[in-house]
Amino acid sequence: MNWTHLRSNEELDQLIHLSTQQPQIIFKHSTRCSISSVAKNRLEKAGVPDNANFHYLDLLNYRPISNAIAEKFAVEHESPQILIIKDGKCVYSESHMGIDMDEIKDQLN
Repeated sequence: MNWTHLRSNEELDQLIHLSTQQPQIIFKHSTRCSISSVAKNRLEKAGVPDNANFHYLDLLNYRPISNAIAEKFAVEHESPQILIIKDGKCVYSESHMGIDMDEIKDQLN
């Protein structure tokens, strides 16, 4: 898994722009949460689709970006959380143990 770290609002804006060319996936992770760690490990062990880019947001260090994501895409903040951004919109959101790479792949097709 090659994560692109999401650390600024400018990077979020770039991600939104890129989503018009290819789906962008955001994984919001809390390093203090065991459920979040399990979800991250499950994602990293699964086969990664090559038709999307994966972005990692450390919630503890970049909470304002998580707030911006919730506002821009009209999704409630959760942790852990996965979002698929396509054409500038959130087309899929899941949290906790619902985070599953097979479901992500299904949503991308």
